[in-house]
Amino acid sequence: MSAAPDLPVLPGERDARCPFNPPAEYTRWREEDGLRQVNWQGHTVWAVSRYEDIKAAMTDPRISAQTLGVLQGNGNHDGPDAPEVFPRMDDPEHARLRRMLTKDFTVRRINAMRPQIEDMANDFIDTMVAKGQPADLVQDYALPIPSLVISLLLGVPYTDHGFFQDITSTMMTMSASPQEKAKASGQFFGYMMELVARKEREPGDDLISRLIREHVQTGELRRETAAMNGIILLNAGHETTANMIALGAVALLENPEALARIRDTDDPDVIANAVEELLRYLTIVHSLVARVATEDVEIGGQLVKAGEGLIMNLPAGNWDPGFAERPETLDLDRAVRGHIAFGYGVHQCIGQTLARAELQIALPTLLRRLPGLRLAVPLEELRFRSDMSIYGVHALPVGW
Repeated sequence: MSAAPDLPVLPGERDARCPFNPPAEYTRWREEDGLRQVNWQGHTVWAVSRYEDIKAAMTDPRISAQTLGVLQGNGNHDGPDAPEVFPRMDDPEHARLRRMLTKDFTVRRINAMRPQIEDMANDFIDTMVAKGQPADLVQDYALPIPSLVISLLLGVPYTDHGFFQDITSTMMTMSASPQEKAKASGQFFGYMMELVARKEREPGDDLISRLIREHVQTGELRRETAAMNGIILLNAGHETTANMIALGAVALLENPEALARIRDTDDPDVIANAVEELLRYLTIVHSLVARVATEDVEIGGQLVKAGEGLIMNLPAGNWDPGFAERPETLDLDRAVRGHIAFGYGVHQCIGQTLARAELQIALPTLLRRLPGLRLAVPLEELRFRSDMSIYGVHALPVGW
């Protein structure tokens, strides 16, 4: 359903003076009865903004993740032979496909990668310092770490990182036209299909090679589906964590006591909990988790009719006072493991263990190596990513 012109747009505009705070109207939406209809990517959908309502919606079998072709475009991949996209599927097919991917994201596998991630963080800091200040922390540190990690894990040549970062930027820009996004999607799919073919000829020790060996060559998985889900993992694997590293650094620079707490502790539990609070406080996935009702269902006292869309307003949920007391405070001692920054239910982010490890390494390493880290421009001059599907900062000039 096309959106009426008078509906509020989600994600909303943030106050430039408080760039970490969700838009002010989200508080009102939580306090109002029922749900709020909003304009999301040109569609009229219900914004689910209360913490408990989001959890209820994301576990209700009458609310489907199969939104491609309904609320979201499918790029150049329409028709019955379109490759399956596991985050946009329901169980049992979602679970079947997800199981093929999970062994590369286990706690044991990610823990084994930690020394390598730490070496990367130190190497990128060395390079950044050698170049001199001011530096752009996004391009010199926050983006390279997760890009290199996910490239190694998937078997994507890191030398191609410029290509996939540019393509991802187009796909994540909310003002990009459907034609621009379809073109970018087609280019990315073509690239990944070529990579799948190369891995068939020259397999390596990586996720894509394993998918081919264990599932494509057995006939269990089509090449197109392997390629499409490689794109999903590559996009999510670098875009989200990069923005969390950069935005997390800004938030800590604006909260010196929290910064010092992370910089000066050797306690991994303190760092782990600090990362969870940053994930809650920032909630960068502010406009991506869409659903559609398959039958009439009541959520938050609101009747949602079959065929109507919903968007999970994760920043509003993580700032719900019913979940987090004084949510506007960055409290590193907060018991916050129930946050929904990674979603909730069976569709929780498959790479959350990897993201946590990268953040637990990247932020303390940065603060310890550069104890004089500071913004090189006033906070109000930073360009925050309100125009992107993942919130963050476009560039981050810093000195030390």
